[in-house]
Amino acid sequence: MTAYTATVTVRLKHGVLDPEAETTKQALERLGFELEALRSADRFEVDLDADSAEAAHERASEMAERLLANPTIHDYDVEVDER
Repeated sequence: MTAYTATVTVRLKHGVLDPEAETTKQALERLGFELEALRSADRFEVDLDADSAEAAHERASEMAERLLANPTIHDYDVEVDER
């Protein structure tokens, strides 16, 4: 078994209202930053042991599908790095 860190990034799908991001975008614009768009995201780092990077990716994806993300309103990405 090899030690991996899986990073799962969960964000709202395009078209789903994101009030946190909208409030932050407005504040940044008041500070003089020009933005086209801003989206908020949650990032989870999961340390796990697996036989391969592919197996670690599968486990982290299952975690996202079963708990970390709501497939109705969220998209997610999984990145796996060896520790």
